[in-house]
Amino acid sequence: MSLRLSTVILPVDRWHEGGRAKWQRAEELGFHAAYTYDHLSWRSFRDGPWFGALPTLTAAATATDRLRLGTLVTSPNFRHPVTLAKELISLDDISGGRVTLGIGAGGNGFDATALGQEAWTPKERADRFGEFVPLLDRLLTEGAVSQKGNFYTAEEARNLPGCVQRPRLPFAVAATGPRGLKLAAKYGQAWVTTGDPKLYEEGTPEQSVEALRGQIARLGKACAETDRDVADLDKILLHGFTPDRNRPLESVNAFVDFAGRHQELGFTEIVIHWPIPRSGFAVEQPIFEAIAARAPAQLR
Repeated sequence: MSLRLSTVILPVDRWHEGGRAKWQRAEELGFHAAYTYDHLSWRSFRDGPWFGALPTLTAAATATDRLRLGTLVTSPNFRHPVTLAKELISLDDISGGRVTLGIGAGGNGFDATALGQEAWTPKERADRFGEFVPLLDRLLTEGAVSQKGNFYTAEEARNLPGCVQRPRLPFAVAATGPRGLKLAAKYGQAWVTTGDPKLYEEGTPEQSVEALRGQIARLGKACAETDRDVADLDKILLHGFTPDRNRPLESVNAFVDFAGRHQELGFTEIVIHWPIPRSGFAVEQPIFEAIAARAPAQLR
């Protein structure tokens, strides 16, 4: 199977001052998809411009024709399934059915406390995620939903006419733990990982490959427990958080070598960050564009 190459465009530019141009250029370069982060602010970008994910994707949908669009990733940190479903159905309609929802349990970043709550423990995040995903699935596939949960309630929530994509837009579930992997196996059309975060600082690329091999094996076990073939799920690696860091983006050959090793593990899509000067994603734009233009053909 050919390896798809996608990009993630952080929402740091005003739309009319470079934002629109990036999404249009991503389509011109032939990327399979362009995603954005769904945060209220994020890490080193906290004190600079940062725009909302779903309005950005809506604008991108009107500025492009073929490019798939999505979040990497949306989480329960500041989202509710009822309102999120309405926005996603609208976005799927505007884009003509080009939306993928990357979805995860969330973390301890700025989003975790921006609404005034205490940061949830890992167990609380998993509990909420376990309720969030099934309810969102129902909201995107049923015309009217009523459900009372421990964390999320819907009362005759109506979502007609539903998604353009049937039975709903695809979920790309980010998970590495057992509960999240079960959700990916049951509800996901794709699975997302960034690798093993414990290896980022002091691990080696070889250790990272083995850790990813183990994650895919655990995903396979979760699929088997739900009578699903793990081959049915796309497997997405968000680049930039393994010990390789940005070295694979130093040349076309370096990227092809990196991507080929991960393709052998079973990954079907690799997502690379659009360059941002003076940041951890500061890659030479000509090299980035050469990778987009030339690498996919070498990975078929």
